[in-house]
Amino acid sequence: MLKQFLNLKLSQKLSPQQIQLMKLIQMPTQAFEQRLLEEMNENPALEGGNEEEIYEKDEFDNNDEYDEYDDNDSIDSGDINIDEYLSNDETPDYKTQANNYSEDDGERESPLTASVSFHQDLINQLNTFILTDEQRDIAEFLVGSIDDMGYIRRSVQDIVDDMAFTQGIYTDEKIVEKVLCIVQEMEPIGVGARDLQECLLLQLKHKTPTESVELAINIIEDQFEAFTKKHYEKLLLKFLVSKEQLKKAIEEIEKLNPKPGGAYTGSSKITEHVVPDFAIRIVEDELELTLNGRNAPELHVSKDYQDMMKTYKDSKDKSATQKDAVQFIKQKLDSAKWFIDAIKQRQETLFVTMNAIMHFQQEYFLDGDESKLKPMILKDIADMIGLDISTISRVANSKYVDTPYGTKLIKDFFSEAMTNDQGEEVSTIEIKNILENVIAEEDKSKPYPDDQLADILKEKGYPIARRTVAKYRELLDIPVARMRKKM
Repeated sequence: MLKQFLNLKLSQKLSPQQIQLMKLIQMPTQAFEQRLLEEMNENPALEGGNEEEIYEKDEFDNNDEYDEYDDNDSIDSGDINIDEYLSNDETPDYKTQANNYSEDDGERESPLTASVSFHQDLINQLNTFILTDEQRDIAEFLVGSIDDMGYIRRSVQDIVDDMAFTQGIYTDEKIVEKVLCIVQEMEPIGVGARDLQECLLLQLKHKTPTESVELAINIIEDQFEAFTKKHYEKLLLKFLVSKEQLKKAIEEIEKLNPKPGGAYTGSSKITEHVVPDFAIRIVEDELELTLNGRNAPELHVSKDYQDMMKTYKDSKDKSATQKDAVQFIKQKLDSAKWFIDAIKQRQETLFVTMNAIMHFQQEYFLDGDESKLKPMILKDIADMIGLDISTISRVANSKYVDTPYGTKLIKDFFSEAMTNDQGEEVSTIEIKNILENVIAEEDKSKPYPDDQLADILKEKGYPIARRTVAKYRELLDIPVARMRKKM
């Protein structure tokens, strides 16, 4: 039996220009500046500066003289492939790198970390050891196998096989183990370890021997699992020591660095600082919002390029070569005009979005008390200003605002609502802050399990389930009670 089905599907396809505009809106200030430089380098028809000081503003009108041609010489805009000069806008790597900085640093260049990479520094350290050619080849291979955290996460047998197949270096596990011991002598101590246990032992064995250090070494060597699970009673029985002696040994372990490579300041990556996209100030008890001026560059369309179009229009004889040239010029002019308009739309979108957020959270911005942050979701702001939720998300997820209370990521002001025992809606941010304070003040020898935390919050007027407490605790990056236990 033959059946027929009617399937209707509604789809919307965004134009290349709309996609580029959304990317511009999403970019924070530093990424936007780089994108602006790229566009100006690629498009000679786009120039910096105030256009009013160069030519009359009405030259931006859609009825520009370079759009007026005789019927026989007009260029159909449909023949112009704008995609060719709008598509090269891949998201740059620097967009994902961010650290806060102070307002006074606003106009300074981002400082760079040491120019020598982590792995190059290890290679340089090898020069301080007396090695045979074979040992050096193996040592360099081992250094190349160290990850960014400082670990070698491969078995010695795998390394032996890999050297034979890829480098033509034929050796055995004993030799590699000996060379690995040399690599593990390098700074930072702990580098070249194959797991956390070995990493901690390497660091402890480089400490000045004391009773506490010796006990710490014995704990990591013989009772590592009991230590990681914080089974302190078992450790006391195993080593026949007092609580005070065990406490001092654990303090020695807690001083160690579990990620020796991660602490290296000469990372191969360049450190960049966040440039706040907005600033909020309190002026005579009123909030004042400003958009970082670096988001509002002065741009104009090249007068020289427009003059070339006018010259073409006024010329009587128009060759094929001239027509090809004028088509290229028109592409660049159209692109420049679009980019200037897109920047203006970006400015307006950023400002109205942040302005709505500022007014929604006015009580917080006036005194900095996080308990006054209202529950706020993307739809609240979208409804206020008549923009799409996805647009609000693009602004909030990647932008920072400089406030009297520090530089804040805008998305952190958004939170869901819950009802307290008074029937009032409160922000989940407030709940998380209270939970964090309760855990900070707990007796670390008997930390609260999640069900007890839920009871404490209920007593404080916030009736939430144990699983919700667990979720908030994980969002705050706080471990379970067993892992918070201290001597």
